[in-house]
Amino acid sequence: MPELPEVETIVRSLRPFVEGQTVKRLELLHPRIYRHSNPDVLRNAVEGREIERLTRRGKYILFHTGKGRGGALVAHLRMSGRLLIGEVPDDHPHLRARFQFDDGNRLHFIDARTFGTLFTNGSDAPDGFRTLGVEPLSSSFTARRMAALFHGRRAGVKVLLLRQDLIAGIGNIYASEALWLARIHPLTPGGQPAFAEIKRLHRELRRVLRRAIEQMGTTFSDYRRPDGEPGEFGNELLVYGRAGQPCPRCNTSIERVFHHGRSSFFCPHCQHPASRG
Repeated sequence: MPELPEVETIVRSLRPFVEGQTVKRLELLHPRIYRHSNPDVLRNAVEGREIERLTRRGKYILFHTGKGRGGALVAHLRMSGRLLIGEVPDDHPHLRARFQFDDGNRLHFIDARTFGTLFTNGSDAPDGFRTLGVEPLSSSFTARRMAALFHGRRAGVKVLLLRQDLIAGIGNIYASEALWLARIHPLTPGGQPAFAEIKRLHRELRRVLRRAIEQMGTTFSDYRRPDGEPGEFGNELLVYGRAGQPCPRCNTSIERVFHHGRSSFFCPHCQHPASRG
């Protein structure tokens, strides 16, 4: 699933193409794309309206139309969704929705697995969107706030980083990278690290997110920028997807563990559960 850097890349890439455009028509071409909403509600949210701003919230993309207070159409790409500009054939097998603009241009929602959705940020918004936590690159996300979110929790730090109701936008890739950089084992209970370790994790998490945005995200299979090109941060990954390869810091073999249905990649020497400093 695209994480914060990938979604931020998509938003930044689409802004020059989308902002200021008036939506002539929204085509909804597969029922799963509007499974949270009435399709007429979605069309009414954007048709005949100008897209004033395009923003990101967690892993969601918001098309702000100014309808009502804070009105927006929200896109969630999930596992395989893409928003592509340019020409896409009408008979493309994975075309799920299409924005047609007044100037003749189009924006296409492509999704092979049909997990992606469109909804409004009104009463039809799913709980996952309503309960999003703090943005990790915002000024309000301080090390002390992170420590407060983890305080007293028995769940592993990795699990807590992935909880969207705590911190919005973090996924498996960047949680694994940040934990390696901070030398914290992914299964360490959230309430265990000292504040100095939390400060280090906070710093490294923000650093890796910013660097991934600079490199326009990470592509393994489905993720593509709106121009169809892959992200470039995969070339800089230190532990994610590198099980059996030497740790870049100490040469110990990177290990992979499954926990809560997710893979975690870590160095058993640098990120020993009892390690400090």
